[in-house]
Amino acid sequence: MNVNGKYYRTVWMEEGKVMMIEQNLLPFNFKIFTSDNYIETCMAIKTMIVRGAGAIGATAGFAMAQAFIQYNDNKDEILKAKADIEATRPTARNLFYATERVFNAGLISVENAINEANKIADEDVEAGKKIGEYGDTLIKDTMNILTHCNAGWLGFVDYGSALSVVYAAHNSGKNVFVYVDETRPRSQGARLTAWELYNENIPHVIVPDNAGAFLASKGKIDIMIVGADRIAANGDAANKIGTFEKAIIAKTFGIPFYVAAPLATFDINCKSGDAIIIEERDEDEVLYMTGLNENNKLSKVLICNEGSKAFNPAFDVTPASYITGIITENGIINANENDIRNLF
Repeated sequence: MNVNGKYYRTVWMEEGKVMMIEQNLLPFNFKIFTSDNYIETCMAIKTMIVRGAGAIGATAGFAMAQAFIQYNDNKDEILKAKADIEATRPTARNLFYATERVFNAGLISVENAINEANKIADEDVEAGKKIGEYGDTLIKDTMNILTHCNAGWLGFVDYGSALSVVYAAHNSGKNVFVYVDETRPRSQGARLTAWELYNENIPHVIVPDNAGAFLASKGKIDIMIVGADRIAANGDAANKIGTFEKAIIAKTFGIPFYVAAPLATFDINCKSGDAIIIEERDEDEVLYMTGLNENNKLSKVLICNEGSKAFNPAFDVTPASYITGIITENGIINANENDIRNLF
């Protein structure tokens, strides 16, 4: 991604430190967060300094490498570190995929762990690029696209998944327009997706999460493309809360609904969406919002009735029957067990 004329990845490693774009400050401030050890990197994942399936996976891989750097051949401590990393965001398959690979590589040597973590990040970039190329074949000129959450640069090491399709279509000369779901309660659409699209000069507008049915009923949406945090063997896909609602709307109005995700997001040992653990986050994410105040400072404010409680599931599962297709780095497949197992 290019920010103010300089190329960045979302997350990378330098001399044992993990560097990442501080997404909690966007779009108001652009800063790089530096993590000195795996515990700090775990904190960054849990507090959503870094977020998005691919970015979480790469960061978890780097955290696992940091654990090997810190503990070298102390396997008990390294196993504890692995459990700590995997507990940060339990729904995201990419996280477990990365920790498993780096852990196995690190049993050979610390250097091998670092190399494997970097390899995972590089693969994520290439997968995002290929997803965009395959997805571009679905996009026609003047199409209106609806997105949910953020599945762009910031959700991956670069390119993204759902937004990679948008970028590829835009770069191939197609005129596309994007309806950006705000994506409460963390507002990843309003704060991150919109920021990315603005930087790329792609026409877009932020819409309330509950505007999807209205837009669809007026013929404003030609296609919906979302990302995923875990895809089960039967094609059920877990993604940011509210995604299933969009899939229901798409099916009701005959709108193609695509999931874009790399192979690292698939969990072929998970039979269906019923087996996917749904992370529940702190109720304060619903009760409070953070934004710029009149003094141009980031400020957290209560937006709900004081004393009321909130329920905050971070994800929902869209059944495979609602998914038109899955866009991967190896092509576009149907959301069914045969096609998914053929990928592997």
